[in-house]
Amino acid sequence: MSPEIEEHICKEAVFERIYNAYSKDLHDYLYYKYGEQFSPNDKAQEAFIKLWDNCKKVTFSKAKSFLFTVANNMMLNEIKHQKVILKYQQDIPKEHTIESPEFILEKKQFLERYKNVLASLTEEQRVAFLLNKVEGKKHSEIAEMLGITQKVVEYRIYSAFSILKKELEGFKLK
Repeated sequence: MSPEIEEHICKEAVFERIYNAYSKDLHDYLYYKYGEQFSPNDKAQEAFIKLWDNCKKVTFSKAKSFLFTVANNMMLNEIKHQKVILKYQQDIPKEHTIESPEFILEKKQFLERYKNVLASLTEEQRVAFLLNKVEGKKHSEIAEMLGITQKVVEYRIYSAFSILKKELEGFKLK
């Protein structure tokens, strides 16, 4: 077509003709080249929006080339973006602490001793103590759960606490 007779794609009927002619081909091209995970239908629609925004600059004969180039570039940008996201998801943030290595070592050692002392308690003492101090259950709730009196629960917790206090230097509960 000569430039004088060239159809103006800003006209709604001409744009609709271009859309009907190329929308399925553009979608299929993007789908087969990049797959479903990068939303080929959305990218095809965005390419048509860009064509509409630039309808005065793009000639009718260049519309197909414009659409496929823009859509392909959008897909490549999306892939780059996904790679950046993946890279930052895989980077494990470094743990920084103001605690001294000695403190960290002491904390680990104390935790080990605590676990050992807990293991040395009788099962009844350990269960009552952990239900109260870890789970936050009240004495009456524990008594009901275990089918014993509240006084027995209190005795088990008190005896567990006494053993922990005796075996672990500086052991306190809030």
